[in-house]
Amino acid sequence: MSKNFLFILILVYLVVGVISFVSILNHNFKTDSKNKELENKILATQLQMKEQELNYLKRQIHPHFLFNTLNTIYGFAIQQSKYTPDIILKLSNLLDYILYQINKPVVNLKEEVLHIEEYIGLEKMRFSDTLRVQMNASNLSNKHKIPPMLLIPFVENAFKHGQMVDGFLSINIHIDIIGDQLAFTIKNSVKELHITEGHHGLGLENIKKRLQLYYPNRYKLEVEHGHHWYKVELKIDNLKDLSHE
Repeated sequence: MSKNFLFILILVYLVVGVISFVSILNHNFKTDSKNKELENKILATQLQMKEQELNYLKRQIHPHFLFNTLNTIYGFAIQQSKYTPDIILKLSNLLDYILYQINKPVVNLKEEVLHIEEYIGLEKMRFSDTLRVQMNASNLSNKHKIPPMLLIPFVENAFKHGQMVDGFLSINIHIDIIGDQLAFTIKNSVKELHITEGHHGLGLENIKKRLQLYYPNRYKLEVEHGHHWYKVELKIDNLKDLSHE
């Protein structure tokens, strides 16, 4: 009896142990599944918020440029200028880029530069003989991609907040690819005692947010101002590695 009792007791302990082990494994599996499901929901929410923030930032980029250009077209139309059709064509190309191409995750860097040149062309007509612009773009190729409207807001700000010195608004733009790094510099004239807060305001903050979303910890944005000039310099490392592509 004692031997049978001991055998039965051991058997009961084994059965209870196996059942407990299986129960614990099942509980852990369910807990892990719930945790992973929760993590996936959190990640999906974060991605959705990131996408919404990007869309919000994109929508703030271009309204005042559109109004300025429409005013320019209105002025040329009143004068019955021969340049009016050319302005409308340039504006049409830019609007296509601003309103439709911006929904793409990336665009060719050359395409962004082309639309910067069109933008400058429109501003040249608006400023007439009081504008001096120099733009150099080198080492660009079709393999270099960036988020749409990444550089144009810098140019837009230079025209918006730049000021005439000695009768001219002067703007210098330099775009270069060094290895896999994008180097972008823009410098505009400004009256030393009248540097506007707009340079440091909402526009630049939106640009910083976009850069952080697309190139976290891989960009360097510096702002300098001196005697009658204001300069912004942007460098992006590992240009091909676009986190939001």
